[in-house]
Amino acid sequence: MQRMVEIHCRDHHGTAQPCPDCREFLDYAEQRLAKCPYGEEKPTCAKCPVHCYRKQRREQAREIMRHAGPKMVTRHPWLALMHVADKLRKVRHPMELRGSRRDFSKTPRS
Repeated sequence: MQRMVEIHCRDHHGTAQPCPDCREFLDYAEQRLAKCPYGEEKPTCAKCPVHCYRKQRREQAREIMRHAGPKMVTRHPWLALMHVADKLRKVRHPMELRGSRRDFSKTPRS
């Protein structure tokens, strides 16, 4: 998300580094990512069954992604390729994951 915000801010706000508004959005995005039930295995936003962002922030993220997404192919090709790979990955709901993490090796006591 950081690279997309940098592209968006440079093109819309004319700054080399994210402006205060864009920095605030990035801080919000990082905070939400830290609380994500998927952790490092987070799917792309379009495939994620959990909506992390409030409605206003979701719209802001969409706007940033619509603008910067196509430019990622030329500016950050590896990140763009990894994003496409993430889109192809099957995503399970966090509640399903929670059940699969249980240790079934222990048998209940009689």
